[in-house]
Amino acid sequence: MSSESAAPRASKLEVSGSIIDINQHFYEQGWTDGLPIIPPSEELVLDMLEACPVSAEHSLGRMPPANGTVTAEKVAINAVMAGCIPDYMPVVLAAVRAVMQPQFNVGSITTTTGGAAPAVIVSGPVADRLGIHGGTAVFGSGHQANATIGRALRLTMRNMGGATVRTMEKSTQGWPGKYTLCFSENQEANPWEPLHVEQGYQPSQSTVTVSAVRGIYSFVEATQETGQGVLETLVNSVRSVGISAYHYQGRGSSPILVLGPEHAAEIAAAGYTRSSLKEYLYENARLPLGQLRGRGHYGERAWLEEWETQDDDFAIPMATDPDKFVLVVAGGDGRHSSWLLPWSATQRAVEVVE
Repeated sequence: MSSESAAPRASKLEVSGSIIDINQHFYEQGWTDGLPIIPPSEELVLDMLEACPVSAEHSLGRMPPANGTVTAEKVAINAVMAGCIPDYMPVVLAAVRAVMQPQFNVGSITTTTGGAAPAVIVSGPVADRLGIHGGTAVFGSGHQANATIGRALRLTMRNMGGATVRTMEKSTQGWPGKYTLCFSENQEANPWEPLHVEQGYQPSQSTVTVSAVRGIYSFVEATQETGQGVLETLVNSVRSVGISAYHYQGRGSSPILVLGPEHAAEIAAAGYTRSSLKEYLYENARLPLGQLRGRGHYGERAWLEEWETQDDDFAIPMATDPDKFVLVVAGGDGRHSSWLLPWSATQRAVEVVE
């Protein structure tokens, strides 16, 4: 869906009045998410483009469902509106490129009743350089880079893709990740190699991994004293017939496990590597077929064909293979971790930050 061709420059708009008036005008046009924006003046957009690795006219393609043409300049406009500083622009551009990859299925994500939103995971040296937070309160407020980079992606999806509550946004309930969800690894507390190195990139590179998720499912294990005990609680926390991931594995979606540093250290001390931990999740994050029949999304299931002939005791895994799981170590002190469970019709996408 990407393109190296040039596209026309964005048109200019003059709006008079106070910053409150400008914000109200943008909101009435459907260009904002309801939060205040930084008015995208020509000067601020040009500053953003100075940090962009491609020209303003560079086209990334058309973004469904409205098929608006996405250019670097339009991404810069949305990045200004979101409150980004220019240094963030290469990461924002990588995130937009990631959601434009065909397997991410961005048009369906923005129109599903499931309320999916992109989780942006930044891995590599750029996270430290820009202050993309991976520590205490990693999913919370107070982190400028996290908040504005994730918001810039969402505003680009909103304004170029065109899915709003007035048009094609059909989330039954939605969730705050629809505003922004961007974070990095807590690499200092990570007992394993960084995510981008596991994905095959050089340590000196930085990547953005994007996956569509439906929410943050937190769990606690503060009693078990071994990594094995933590893992048992971890998989028990997602054995639920209401989790749609158990019905749509055949579409290739990726469950994300965000381990707090203490849980990660305990699991690593028990001898688990990234690879063996993902194998454990694949083998144990399962539900009996009999519990899934006639419930949840059973009528629309997208399973492997051989599962259809199994008996009720057959254990259905959450993913088709261990490598579908994404493991991230993030957060601060405390024995808490989280699942970011996927929406169905999407696969994760990775882009290098230029």
